[in-house]
Amino acid sequence: MSVSCGVECVVILGFSRWLWKRCTYVGSDDSATWPPATPDEFEPVPRVCRLILAVYEPDLRHPKYLPAGGYRLDPDWVVKRVTYEQTLGHAPPYLIYVDHDHREIVVAIRGLNLAKESDYELLLDNRLGQQMFDGGYVHRGLLKSAIWLLNEESETLKRLWVENGSNYDLVFAGHSLGSGVASILAVIVVNHGDQLGGVPRSKVRCYAVAPARCMSLNLAVKYADVIHSIILQDDFLPRTPTPLEDIFKSIFCLPCLLFAVCLRDTFIPEGRKLRDPRRLYAPGRMYHIVERKFCRCGRYPPEVRTAIPVDGRFEHIVLSCNATSDHGIIWIEREAEKALQVSEADLVFLWFTAIPKLP
Repeated sequence: MSVSCGVECVVILGFSRWLWKRCTYVGSDDSATWPPATPDEFEPVPRVCRLILAVYEPDLRHPKYLPAGGYRLDPDWVVKRVTYEQTLGHAPPYLIYVDHDHREIVVAIRGLNLAKESDYELLLDNRLGQQMFDGGYVHRGLLKSAIWLLNEESETLKRLWVENGSNYDLVFAGHSLGSGVASILAVIVVNHGDQLGGVPRSKVRCYAVAPARCMSLNLAVKYADVIHSIILQDDFLPRTPTPLEDIFKSIFCLPCLLFAVCLRDTFIPEGRKLRDPRRLYAPGRMYHIVERKFCRCGRYPPEVRTAIPVDGRFEHIVLSCNATSDHGIIWIEREAEKALQVSEADLVFLWFTAIPKLP
C-alpha cells in the first residue's frame, strides 16, 4: 500500500509540475534572450502590413477598411491588382505596387480566405518530405503557387525593374498563407534573378507576416538575410509543426487542435525535432513583437526582439486566448506601428541623454 501511494504521489507531482510549466509558458518566453530590433531594420514592417491590407480593398480610391492613419500609399502607383477570378485558384490575390518614395517594387499577397475552396486545395497539396528544393524541403502547394505567380508576373517585374534604373529593391510580402508563397517566391528569385533582368540577392527582400511553416531549417537559416518573419506575441501558426492542411481542416475546432498539439509536442525531445530534415519551420530572421506579460492584465508598450534562431525556433504552442487573434493582420499592423513609434522614441531619448551637459 505504501509503495503504491508513493508511486501515485510521484506521478501526481510530476504531472502537476508539467501542467504548471505548460500553463505558465507565455509567448514572450520564446524570445526572452533575443536582442531588441533597431528602428531602421523594423521601419518597413508597418508599411508592408498596410500594403497587404490594401489587397483586400476592391477600390483603393474609395477604401472601405482603412487602418488607423490610412494606407498611406498612392493609388496611381498600383501597377496591377489580381483577384481570385484572375488567379483561377493558383495563388491568393495579390497587388504589385511601385513605391517611389522608398525605391521599392512590392508584390503583396493576401492571407487565407476561409470561404475559398482553392485556398484549401493549395494547403492540402503537401505531405511531410514530399517536395525537395534547393537542398532542403518546402511545402509543395506553396512552391507550385510561387512558381505560377513568377511565371505570370516575371515580365511585369522585369519591366518595372529596368524602367526604374535597375536599382529599386524587389520586395515580396504576404500574410499567413500568402507569407508562405512570398517566402518561397523570394528564394526562387534569389536563385534565378536573371529571369527578372539580373536582380542581385542584395536587392531582394521578403516580409512574411504571421508566417506559415513552409521550409526546412537549413533553408530557413540560409535565407535569413532575405526573409524577415514578423510574429505577434502568441500567434499559433509559426509555432505548430502540425501540417498546414491539418490546421485549416480543423479551423472550426482550432482551440481543441492546438491543445492536443501542445500536449503531444511537450513530450518530443528538442534534439529529435532538429534531427528530422523534413520538418518545416517559419522562414528567415525572426522579429517577435511582445506586448503582454505573465499574470499581467492589458497590453504594454510593444517591444520587438530579433534573432536567427536554430534551436528554440518557436517550437511550443502557447495556451493563450490570444493565440488566434494575434494571427490577424489588422492587429499585427497596429502593434507593429506602435512598436516602431516606441522604438523611435526610445532612440531619441537615448540620443538626448548621451549629449554632454553644458556647465
